[in-house]
Amino acid sequence: MNSSGPGIGLTTVEWQPVDHGRHTGRQANPARVYNYLVGGKDNYLADYEQAQHFLRIAPEIRDTALANRRFLQRAMAELADEGISQFLDIGSGLPTTPNVHEIAQAVNPRARVVYADNDPIVASHGQARLAVPGTTMISGDLREPDKILAHDEVLRLLDPGQPVAIVLTFILDYLDAKDDPYGVVARLMEWAAPGSCLILSHVTGDFTHETPDDRDWAPLSLSPVTAAPRDHDGIMGFFRGLDLLEPGLVQLPAWRPGIGAKDDPSRVWAYGGVARKP
Repeated sequence: MNSSGPGIGLTTVEWQPVDHGRHTGRQANPARVYNYLVGGKDNYLADYEQAQHFLRIAPEIRDTALANRRFLQRAMAELADEGISQFLDIGSGLPTTPNVHEIAQAVNPRARVVYADNDPIVASHGQARLAVPGTTMISGDLREPDKILAHDEVLRLLDPGQPVAIVLTFILDYLDAKDDPYGVVARLMEWAAPGSCLILSHVTGDFTHETPDDRDWAPLSLSPVTAAPRDHDGIMGFFRGLDLLEPGLVQLPAWRPGIGAKDDPSRVWAYGGVARKP
């Protein structure tokens, strides 16, 4: 484990893989494990076994993952209803119904969505399954925002002169200080036109009563990255220069309750918020 950095509410947990795939010929994959946790179908036995391993350590992981999906659904529907018709979803993960484009296009059939992810498995699934009008999937890394913004498909589908919603759900958790996460968000919002919005969710340690050491946490991921759960102040830093929409940066179930309003807050370890660029 690494020591926590500025704005981080829990001791940072360095995650490593547990090999459950030796009998199936497949290794568990982070995107597929998350897909299983939120009820998706694009996962294998190795992913199921890895998810069960996680749930034995911290059963709140599933509640938090599901609350995140429900928060995203509510935020997307709200912004599409308010007239946002362009969406850039970075770190989108595997397609999981309802997808961002399905939510947006149910409100506005002309809505356009670009998904971006740096996981080759995600990009391959997305390119095969998200080839619908007004929607595309690209390979892109959040740590290199200019490459994403200059991508041909982004330039084809999104007009930076018009408001766009940038979706960053459970992705900034994987950027630490050396990746300049606050600078990354600032660059994305600098590119976006006035009236654009940021949909953001982030894991936190503010709602836990024990540290990872107290729980004897085993590794909780499959890739050599470090998860950085930040506290409320640390997450608020991502909204600098933006106007937070009501009710502000809150625990996921408390953001404009509707879908998922019955989530047990004690089992949801994450904040969410939506903000608009003046």
